[in-house]
Amino acid sequence: MLDRRGMILAGAAALAGCARGGDMPRLLSYDGPPVTGIVAWKARRQMAVMSGERVLRTWHLQLGFSPEGHKQFEGDGKTPEGYYVVNRKNPRSQYHLSVGISYPNDADRAYAQSQGRNPGGDIFFHGTPASVRNKPDWTAGCLAITNEEIEELYAMTPVGTTVVILP
Repeated sequence: MLDRRGMILAGAAALAGCARGGDMPRLLSYDGPPVTGIVAWKARRQMAVMSGERVLRTWHLQLGFSPEGHKQFEGDGKTPEGYYVVNRKNPRSQYHLSVGISYPNDADRAYAQSQGRNPGGDIFFHGTPASVRNKPDWTAGCLAITNEEIEELYAMTPVGTTVVILP
């Protein structure tokens, strides 16, 4: 049986196994105007971070490997279109940092169910590994920006922020 010290060491080893390798990404702080929304235009491969009507930042996007049209099913390689919210943040993402969106919404789930399919999920804004840095539209449906940009977005964007993804 493990004593208290042994249990602590075993727990620390287990937690270390859950962490991703390499350096932790920078966790920046943000003290600017409140972010009220994110708008992404798939056709333009561009996104804007908004405070009311004011554009705070714009960035170039990379999308899912099959970017035309709205994501409907797991594995289709499409990036969703519609209205969502930031619903989580992951400081230990395999893609540097990630900011999750609430895909699938009720309509997405209902459509997939009507077709007897799974809508998929785990859609994020996230960073870009060096191995795909110059490759267009490589994600499984997420919206990728540079690692430096995701550091800013992660700091700026609170959970609950509105996200609009347009064709």
